[in-house]
Amino acid sequence: MFSFRREWNEYVNMSASELKEWLTGNSSKDAGWTGDSEDGETVGHQSGRKIVEILEKNPKGDPEKYDEDDLAHMRKVVAYCKRHLAQEEKAKQDPNSRSARSLKNWGHDPAKA
Repeated sequence: MFSFRREWNEYVNMSASELKEWLTGNSSKDAGWTGDSEDGETVGHQSGRKIVEILEKNPKGDPEKYDEDDLAHMRKVVAYCKRHLAQEEKAKQDPNSRSARSLKNWGHDPAKA
């Protein structure tokens, strides 16, 4: 059911409280693509709020406690982080870069990796 658990734990390396705090700051709000959002919130910022919900709902990571929406979002997060870390060296080198800030919105702090 949850075969990508190791990758989720590897890529989402921020706790719910760390991510929640990050998302309240201005640096998190302008990193990324707004998509169809009418309020200007980036896709990554929206994702970060969902990640916080997932982490708070199931702090021990019990695979049986995730619903289908959680699992779908978790797969999306893993795919995003994997793809962007492979493409964007700058995120690892400059913690203030837009790439690094965008990854943090998705629960991955490049400075911790």
